[in-house]
Amino acid sequence: MFKARTYKADGKKGKAQSLPDSIFDGVVNEGAMHQVVKVYLSNQRQGTSAAKTRSEVRGGSRKPWRQKGTGRARAGTTRASQWVGGGVAFPPIPHSWRKGLPKKLRNLARRSALNDRAEHDRVVVAELPSMDAPKTQVLLGFIGALALEGKTLILTNGKNDNIYLSSRNLDKVSVLRFGDESVYDVLWANTVVIEKGSFAAVAPAEEEQAAGPEAEEKAAPKKKAATKKAAAPKKAAAPKKAAAPKKAAAPKKAAAPKKDAAPKKKAAPKKKAAPKKKAAPKKKAAPKKETVLVEEVAVEEEKTDA
Repeated sequence: MFKARTYKADGKKGKAQSLPDSIFDGVVNEGAMHQVVKVYLSNQRQGTSAAKTRSEVRGGSRKPWRQKGTGRARAGTTRASQWVGGGVAFPPIPHSWRKGLPKKLRNLARRSALNDRAEHDRVVVAELPSMDAPKTQVLLGFIGALALEGKTLILTNGKNDNIYLSSRNLDKVSVLRFGDESVYDVLWANTVVIEKGSFAAVAPAEEEQAAGPEAEEKAAPKKKAATKKAAAPKKAAAPKKAAAPKKAAAPKKAAAPKKDAAPKKKAAPKKKAAPKKKAAPKKKAAPKKETVLVEEVAVEEEKTDA
């Protein structure tokens, strides 16, 4: 548990006051503070810077000289980025630098920044001077009585216009309502001055937030079940009308006698199939003539000559 120095409005020192554990829990997460500060500075950017490209600059539609034969480098326009009066190659384009972070991460970073200042004895709880009108000299006298050096962040208990207006022309003093300060504001200041009574309004809300939704469900009283309305008495059922007597069924007509079926005609006798003709005998193949050798023929010719 951290303790802070206390001062009265006239600058007299009082007893040390213990800081609430719901905010000053001793956890200092540098990574969370770094992320939140980067996002905060990014969100401060307007994103309105702009320049013209070669297509947006007026003129340059005519080719300055012919493509070949001049000895100079080829050129198609006088508004290229290397020309004087030409467009910018990669100009800035207006866009939003807005970023977001989870709520739990923002709360962790805020508590870490306050814990860092409390750990190094840079958190002061004091009664702020009452003013009828804004007076910068009164505020400077109060800061001098506390012997505060460097930049000072004053966190008021609610809205205090006189203190705020008195600090507007002081470059090393910043005044905000307690709970509205960012991580950047706390890390910017060398000393954080918190007005007495600020913890009373914020601490319960911080404790409920740290406990989570389960504690809220337990704390919330259960709603009484709504009493059921008395059921209206049912109306007596009307007596049913007597059913009308059914008419006697008419007697069925006697079925007409069926006519005798005509005798079926006899089927005509089937014609006998004609006898198949006998196939003609195949002709015998003629005997093949024997081939006479040329030599034998020559011998017979010689014999006849002799």
